[in-house]
Amino acid sequence: MDALYDVVVVGGGNAALSAAITARRAGASVLLIEHAPRSMRGGNSRHTRNLRALHPAPTDVLTESYLEEEYWDDLLRVTGGRTDEPLARMTIRASQFAPGFLRDCGVVFQPSLSGTLSLSRTNAFFLGGGKALVNAMYRTAEKLGIAIIYDSEVRHIAVEDGFATEAQITHRGFPARVRGKCFIASSGGFQANREWLREYWGDAADNFQIRGTPYAQGTILKDLLAQGIQQVGDPTQFHAVANDARAPMEDGGLAMRLDCVPFAIAVNRDVERFYDEGEDVWPKRYAIWGRLIAQQPGQSAFAITDSQALHNYLPSVFPPEQADTISELAGKLGLDAGKLEKVVAEYNAAVRPGTFTPQKPDDCRTEGLMPPKSHWARRIDTPPFYGHPLRPGITFTFLGVKVNDRARVMMADGKPSANLFASGEIMAGNILGQGYLAGFGMTIGTVFGRLAGEEAARHARN
Repeated sequence: MDALYDVVVVGGGNAALSAAITARRAGASVLLIEHAPRSMRGGNSRHTRNLRALHPAPTDVLTESYLEEEYWDDLLRVTGGRTDEPLARMTIRASQFAPGFLRDCGVVFQPSLSGTLSLSRTNAFFLGGGKALVNAMYRTAEKLGIAIIYDSEVRHIAVEDGFATEAQITHRGFPARVRGKCFIASSGGFQANREWLREYWGDAADNFQIRGTPYAQGTILKDLLAQGIQQVGDPTQFHAVANDARAPMEDGGLAMRLDCVPFAIAVNRDVERFYDEGEDVWPKRYAIWGRLIAQQPGQSAFAITDSQALHNYLPSVFPPEQADTISELAGKLGLDAGKLEKVVAEYNAAVRPGTFTPQKPDDCRTEGLMPPKSHWARRIDTPPFYGHPLRPGITFTFLGVKVNDRARVMMADGKPSANLFASGEIMAGNILGQGYLAGFGMTIGTVFGRLAGEEAARHARN
């Protein structure tokens, strides 16, 4: 604790590790401070499984090609234009080199995926998932001589006139101070801080399931914003998905997400449909559903489908409720049977036949129904019928600190900090103002982690 480090990294996930490893390889002495105990290290990264990468030609783990303009168009569609285009395009271009960097950190990729996910062309998957990625990166960090302390929450980074001087931490329950020439904030959002979420969502926040780490309390985010670092992103926005209502309230991870919505109809507890389930393909639209469910009564919903759709999506960890009639299914889900029969009948009457293609938008749609179902609309008439109970599963929040194209945080006077940088979810709101693109959070973390580590090491040398 008494040493003066060239670079102090706050956080323990992919963005923090990318920064720490890059800075250490550039010759800097590095300390990484992880809030979680060693057994739960890695933040949300231990629950991830892929990153989205530009590539001009097929690779050993990605098919065909995925070029900048298509990537940018995909991002533009999910964010509705709420993104910093120069930073976003820089990230997209740099994503081409992210898989190679991670490989150099010991991460192993698996062959491209086929099946229901529609990601073989755009997303590179980690063999063993996020836990394997995190373990590989920590092994690399240890071999490089990076100092790592666990069970240590950074409570405050002292910033004076744009210059960070020290970090005040709680290390295994005891206060301590850490000195550094440069600091990199990679400590995530505030999604696990229900008290903070209640400021925007009220009591509804008590029903939000936190998919990832329970250590994402937003302590450093709040601390930096209180000291005059510019804010970016909407505090009411978060990346959230349709989660199984029976999932744990924290740390459930990817396995709790339900992918059935595009092949079902979704109703709230008042048995009313509330959005177009077939608006777009899964990787581009799945992240809107958590927020939609969060806005429903009791923050709950139900996906209703039948035996035709059962094999079009990933199977759920908890089996769906099953019945031979819609009325019986309603009873098992605690819904009004007459209302559900009416909603299903009206939907079936509005379905227009087409050619069903589950991997891409098709011409199976409804007519005269509000809200419509734009694609993958098939009659729900082939028993057994299935019902998946849904809750909002929160991954990360969009409120963050503003950064420039060198990963330096921006002060209130519009000038970049002299020695304070950020990477990962704590700055992702610069690029993701709303919505989400599968695998893009890992891309942002890797790209800005490398950039922050490189810049911090350069600053420390000078």
